[in-house]
Amino acid sequence: SDLLIMWLGEQITEFGIGNGISMILFAGILARIPTAFTTGRYFVAQKGSIGYLWLALVLLGILAMIVLIVYVNDAERRIPVQYAKRVVGRKMYGGQNTHIPIKVNMSGVMPVIFAGSILSIPPTIQMFIPAAKLSASKFWTGFFNVFSSTHWAYGIIYFILIIAFAYFYSSIQYNPIEMSQNIAKNGGMIPGIRTGRPTSDYIARIISRITLLGALLLSVVAIFPILFSQITTLILSKATSYADGMNISLGGTSIIILVGVALETVKQLESQMMMRHYKGFLD
Repeated sequence: SDLLIMWLGEQITEFGIGNGISMILFAGILARIPTAFTTGRYFVAQKGSIGYLWLALVLLGILAMIVLIVYVNDAERRIPVQYAKRVVGRKMYGGQNTHIPIKVNMSGVMPVIFAGSILSIPPTIQMFIPAAKLSASKFWTGFFNVFSSTHWAYGIIYFILIIAFAYFYSSIQYNPIEMSQNIAKNGGMIPGIRTGRPTSDYIARIISRITLLGALLLSVVAIFPILFSQITTLILSKATSYADGMNISLGGTSIIILVGVALETVKQLESQMMMRHYKGFLD
């Protein structure tokens, strides 16, 4: 089945619009949404209309996360660059003002995926340990409980790993020294900053701040479902006999993938429409 999905993804990429695997993930997440709201615990009949209240809170939370993801996905910091004028023969070159765009969420959903993959290693190891041996050791029982999504330490570790991987991806994508050298070679400079080491330090400082902001916003989106589940579990256990909490199957990572694929597909559709006079949608 995995080979079939990979083949379908390649066919969509070659003959369709957008990345095929991303489109399949997009369709799979969309297909789970009705099931999450009908067979999940959102619509459980509780005392009075409390079930409808939690349903409204979940919808508002998802809507707020979508707005935040769209805002962060399109946000960028523009570093101004001014090029000096130079005369070659009778023509004058340069003299224009441009900018270097630095995206706030430059790594996309990858830090969340990598952080989740690392945190899934201890539960995977736990599956191979017999329950009798695990219960006999208090240390290993507490150790594996830390890596369950219901433990408070899980959210803290998740938060730290997302920020760490966001910085890792920014260090791969941007090299401040190389960017400074390219600006100097083309006769440009950042207004108010001297060329050379000051320029590279300034770019590195900007990238560090932008990466931290993007990682914090990404962490909020990823950890919000966990926090919401913990809060509702605490409230419902005190208010009613229903103490299982709100099982949110549509997590922050899924919403990031949904919004990211939708925005990318819209951009590709717009580019196809601009080229409609030269060729059709499909060759």
